[in-house]
Amino acid sequence: MPEIILKALRKFQALSDSRGVAFRARLLAWYDAHARDLPWRKSCDPYRVWLSEIMLQQTRVAAVIEHYYEFLKRFPTVEKLAAAREASVLAAWSGLGYYRRARMLHAAAKLIARNHGGQFPPTSAELLTLPGIGRYTAAAIASIAFGEPVAVVDGNVERVLQRLEGQSLAGEKLWEAAAKLLDRERPGDFNQAMMELGATVCTPRAPACLACPVLELCATRGELPGAAKARPQKKREIHYALDLRNGDGAASRKVFLVQRPANASLMPGMWELPEIQPPNDAKPDFVVRHSITVTNYTVQVWRKPAASLGDGRWVGAESLGRVALTGLARKILRHALME
Repeated sequence: MPEIILKALRKFQALSDSRGVAFRARLLAWYDAHARDLPWRKSCDPYRVWLSEIMLQQTRVAAVIEHYYEFLKRFPTVEKLAAAREASVLAAWSGLGYYRRARMLHAAAKLIARNHGGQFPPTSAELLTLPGIGRYTAAAIASIAFGEPVAVVDGNVERVLQRLEGQSLAGEKLWEAAAKLLDRERPGDFNQAMMELGATVCTPRAPACLACPVLELCATRGELPGAAKARPQKKREIHYALDLRNGDGAASRKVFLVQRPANASLMPGMWELPEIQPPNDAKPDFVVRHSITVTNYTVQVWRKPAASLGDGRWVGAESLGRVALTGLARKILRHALME
């Protein structure tokens, strides 16, 4: 290769390396000063890191915090989680949605307790062998809990990388770009800083570029041209029967619930109110709003006898916290029982 080309390549590499050094220094300084005070950041315990990462998949931080505390109260260790009944795990998960995550969490806990003596595998490669743990989650746990120098790519990191480079990156190129930037001395903090930047500053719409610690190093400084638009929300109306009665000779109340089939594509085995067709010429007793991914539901609830609507069971209000309810059922019952 001609010497002039070699010199040009070395100069380009030097510029690239210096940009990476500056990026890492600025990002970590910003993270140290501005990171949100989140409960799972108070410990590098792999069980807590793992739990938070699974809960945060497709779920807002604000919705996770309360569930995180409550879940840890019930299952403070991976051994406690492994020994629990699946119904108890699903009940603790109720309200977070995507219940397959809870089932995989439970399955992984059993494997960790049985095959690893209750200790988490310390590398991303080993973590990938556990149920429900993909490439991102394995890298997050390994870097945060064990300091393995491995980069993460989630939706927030992907957006930061694409805007930083000024081009659409996908697949392995995203992982290569993330690995190239990674701070190998503080991989866990760096990965969390990248995600924090995407979640709070480099947001999907109207990014706060003037508050960005790496603005001068960013090729785009705003929206990436031709970025995919968010999918429009769909609207749907559904109706449920609420049969709420006083317990036999007691002050406690009971509600009639039905169980979703074990082979249902969504939330199999979970308990909910019976779904009905809306009565003619009548108004519902109350309405709640509920959203799942790209669908906004208007949920109309009718107080009426429901025991004849299908196989089910009466559950005391004091026991609802231990029942694997769908998030929507829990929302409806919370509204009804507070009246």
